[in-house]
Amino acid sequence: MIPFLSLKDVTELHGVEINEAVTRVVNSGWYLQGEENKRFEENYAKFIGTQYCIGCANGLDALIWIFRAYIEMGVMQPGDEVIVPANTYIATILAITENGLKPILVEPKLNTLEIDDDLIESAITPKTKAIAIVHLYGRNAYTEKIGALCKKYNLKLVEDNAQAHGCLVKVRGEGLEVREMMTGSIGDAAGHSFYPGKNLGALGDGGAVTTNDTELAAAVRALANYGSQKKYVFKYTGRNSRLDEIQAAVLDVKLKYLVEDNAHRKEVANYYYDHINNPLITLPDRLPNEQNAYHLFPILVADGKRDTLHNYLEQNGVSTLIHYPIAPHKQECYAKADWNMPQLSLSITERLADEELSLPIGPAIALDDVAIVVELINKF
Repeated sequence: MIPFLSLKDVTELHGVEINEAVTRVVNSGWYLQGEENKRFEENYAKFIGTQYCIGCANGLDALIWIFRAYIEMGVMQPGDEVIVPANTYIATILAITENGLKPILVEPKLNTLEIDDDLIESAITPKTKAIAIVHLYGRNAYTEKIGALCKKYNLKLVEDNAQAHGCLVKVRGEGLEVREMMTGSIGDAAGHSFYPGKNLGALGDGGAVTTNDTELAAAVRALANYGSQKKYVFKYTGRNSRLDEIQAAVLDVKLKYLVEDNAHRKEVANYYYDHINNPLITLPDRLPNEQNAYHLFPILVADGKRDTLHNYLEQNGVSTLIHYPIAPHKQECYAKADWNMPQLSLSITERLADEELSLPIGPAIALDDVAIVVELINKF
């Protein structure tokens, strides 16, 4: 069986160091908000290219705290609008609605699978306060047009970087100089997930916020620690959302190998791009290698045959996954939401939900196995 992603194999790549790190924490007797968190936060901020990194319990919380911090800072208030891609994992939208903000869903481009920057401006109203971009599947979603719109309308740019650890983008500055920046450092703030299956994955849940905004960083750190900036003194009504020392130590080990592990993902992806040849299958536009961390390798399967291909591959020993079979605006939890009444009709997002299939990819998969996957697809 060729697994979609074997977490056991991924962990074994750096298993000796991971075991040493876990043992070090266990023997230290200090399990929360200690030196391991401090070290990882410093190293991850340096890797991403931001001044601050604040560890928290998971990627959803990271996004929730960003919007909550903006509310506490007076930048936003409940009822304000946040533009967000319609094609995303539901966490991006949950973080918005959790804070009493209104998500304004914008369709993706079919060839990029990312938010269509040509549709954003028409969705902006006087109540719009932010654009949330999602680097979905590991693909860069930022464009110069999005940056220009944020500047023109004085909007915050929030990045959902849950799937794109290590993705690089060329960004044009005000003096027209071009800088290479890591996703997670392009916007005003970014949320990161360290769910075990991510490119940078923990041995459990974990997340972080990165930003260059000193006030936001302080607010996020307090909100994720019961609302406390000083022991037993509570500025906000926060929650307990902390990254534990074991996860921080494990992440710090894996961070050292992230570029190397992503390089293997790119080899796998390049093989798929170079060798998949089936008229039923469409691949998303091929980005420059540095602009895709290849968290996932999505393909689109035409003629209603996505599930048939999924089953065919499964019967031939290849595990695939569907991301995501029900679009957020079609989920029961949002069926009666005011922003979804009457229920939105988003044809491209709904088509992606019907046609998307993710192929095996990761830092531990053998290229011989990738060749088997391609051979089976081309025979389908």
